[in-house]
Amino acid sequence: MTLGNTQTQAYGEPWYWDNRYTQDPGPFDWYQKYHSLSPLLRLYIPHHHRVLVVGCGNSEFSEGMVDDGYGDVLNIDISSVVIEAMQKKYSNRPQLKYIKMDVRDMSTFETGSFDAVIDKGTLDSLLCGYNSRPNATKMLEEVCRVLKDKGVYILITYGLPVYRLHLLRNSCSWTIKLHVIEKVPSVDSSEHRSWNLTSPILLDDGGSLETVVGKSADLHYIYVCTKDKSGR
Repeated sequence: MTLGNTQTQAYGEPWYWDNRYTQDPGPFDWYQKYHSLSPLLRLYIPHHHRVLVVGCGNSEFSEGMVDDGYGDVLNIDISSVVIEAMQKKYSNRPQLKYIKMDVRDMSTFETGSFDAVIDKGTLDSLLCGYNSRPNATKMLEEVCRVLKDKGVYILITYGLPVYRLHLLRNSCSWTIKLHVIEKVPSVDSSEHRSWNLTSPILLDDGGSLETVVGKSADLHYIYVCTKDKSGR
């Protein structure tokens, strides 16, 4: 999906996504499919935990989670078009629930409702739109609120630490670990890497990331944010 200026500015608007899903109803996964990320999710999210997937769209990611043994996966999206379609598609899968909701206002959910929140491109979308920083802050504060103490927010993004850590740390009291995954899997399985998906990379603001992953690595960044008991 191409991000032109007009489209980019509308990324926080329901009408944009309603039009997009009306015109293109087929399943689409932002960034990564479930099988690519499943080893990391299993590491941080037990199968019995209650999971919230924000900005779910028509992705098959949550279906993959349920097929893998997760028993309570609630999905929200700002588009009524896609939510109605997904409710119909998965009407026979009680483990999967779909609700129309704006991630910036999840007041329907009580504080501390979820063990885990998964975000695959939703924060990035808000950061591409009008009032990007206030909207991103609202979203992250709501994510923090609906998480239980010691719950995890897993953010899959194209954003480097220099662009994401400050935003995350200002929204909630987190303990943050960084993982990385290639955008496109390497065709050379023998290629030596000093990192793998399930091993966190040392996080500092001094720029050592390039030393670990290499200058030419084409990666998605995965921030595993554990909510401290103090929260905010």
